[in-house]
Amino acid sequence: MNISFEIPHHIEEQIRSDGADLNGKAREAFLLELYREERISHAQLREALGLSFHETETLIKERGTGQDIDPAEFEASRERTRKARP
Repeated sequence: MNISFEIPHHIEEQIRSDGADLNGKAREAFLLELYREERISHAQLREALGLSFHETETLIKERGTGQDIDPAEFEASRERTRKARP
């Protein structure tokens, strides 16, 4: 699938000056947003970006797109797990 969009020329000049792979950055941002919206799975994100599991985890953490859990929810889950153990 090809996706394209226009941005103002002066912004293009500004962001091209640092030599970044703009297509790669846009692709990564789009796929991370789909993951954040739970429209694609972790495995699909990993496959689309050509990354290992751990590389994908690192990227998710760096970009702040992980599925954060509320501390109280985490504690409740941990307590349920403790009670469920024989």
